[in-house]
Amino acid sequence: MTPADLSPCVVRAVRCAVADGELAAGAAAPERVVIERTRPGGVGEYATPVAFQVAKTAGCPPRDVADVLARRLGAEPGIERVEVTGAGFLNFVLAAPSAPDAVRDALIRDIVIRDVRGGAMFAAPADEPEPDHEPDHEPDHEAGHGLRERVVRRSVLRLVCAQGGTGRDLPESLPVAPLARRDSDVVARYGAGAAHWRMLSVPARETPVFSDDLLLQGEGNEFFRVRYAHARSRALLRNADQLGFHPETGEVPDAPALLRALADHPLALEAAAHHRAPERLTRDLVELADALLDFQYRVLPQGDEKPSAAHRARLALAEAAGTVLAGGLALLGIDAPTRL
Repeated sequence: MTPADLSPCVVRAVRCAVADGELAAGAAAPERVVIERTRPGGVGEYATPVAFQVAKTAGCPPRDVADVLARRLGAEPGIERVEVTGAGFLNFVLAAPSAPDAVRDALIRDIVIRDVRGGAMFAAPADEPEPDHEPDHEPDHEAGHGLRERVVRRSVLRLVCAQGGTGRDLPESLPVAPLARRDSDVVARYGAGAAHWRMLSVPARETPVFSDDLLLQGEGNEFFRVRYAHARSRALLRNADQLGFHPETGEVPDAPALLRALADHPLALEAAAHHRAPERLTRDLVELADALLDFQYRVLPQGDEKPSAAHRARLALAEAAGTVLAGGLALLGIDAPTRL
């Protein structure tokens, strides 16, 4: 069971509970359930408020719905524990994913993301301009609001399409705080990538603050760390090729933080699309980049050490992480250089 598997698993549990009479016949199962990582201090690893949604049609309190679903989901393979908290929140603890599964799922996700980026799966309506074809420059008196609204909308549109939606699923306008008047030239000052990162890394209702830290090439700059982590993953592949070995999936027992970050990535994408919140994706990419930067030193052989199956598996994991970083940046409209 991976975190991404939880959503269809919960939907199936609702439908089965209705079919077996444990929930009222009129209870409606949602098509998709948003699963999110539990906040610090919370119970378990992942949580969902789906019981509140189902309770509206089930005619009973959310806590009762949650208790029914918890009994069913607790018996699912790969779910170690299910707890109900508050008025009806479901909280989960999952068995640790295997490294081969995490690598495979990460690579498959990126194929989908790159297809969206390239247009193969971009299902925008005819009157919705493709995001990469809109200009980033406009008159100064319009830049404060128009530029940021356009950047946020394009990113949200990509996220929604990556989850199978279309531009028709977006409202005509999104609530976006304009840039401060002094920041009307941020694209020229910091470059499009850095400017877009700062616009997208804070909630749309908040006004982003721009400073010269966006130009720093160091660990204090999250934008740099994410792109640098991607470049390091590609450098590892080049270095491994020079040593004569290539990625190969296998068990990687010494990468819990990176495996967890990869396993959580589909949830971050789904939550970012569901809440129309690109900042959720930026936070996820920072976590993944930091895990990869910590892990990179264990990938290649040291000294006279010969490449082994462990090195090949670590290289595959690093490749998957870099691939997911590139896909995430693409959804934000930001390039991912292979050398930095």
